[in-house]
Amino acid sequence: MYSIIEQAGVQFKVTPGMKIRVPLISADTGTDITIEKVLMTSDGDKITVGAPTIAGATVSAKILEHGADKKILVIKRKRRKDYRRKNGHRQKFTRIEIVSINA
Repeated sequence: MYSIIEQAGVQFKVTPGMKIRVPLISADTGTDITIEKVLMTSDGDKITVGAPTIAGATVSAKILEHGADKKILVIKRKRRKDYRRKNGHRQKFTRIEIVSINA
């Protein structure tokens, strides 16, 4: 059984027991969350597609940790004008574990 969910504008294909990184969720580590934006579920040969979401379908997950990706450097420069800017960015994320899919 698998499901396709949407979290913060990004779609993920999930199965029970899977651990994924999603954009930052503002909740404490160890808490259980419910994701209600379920776009599709599949249970063997039975496929249910939402328009755009499936009414009543949820995915239960547990927050494992919060973190930040590797630093990305953003450099701006204009030639012959002595203009240089260097900026760094670390995207924040949350690692979750999918507990169950409730169709």
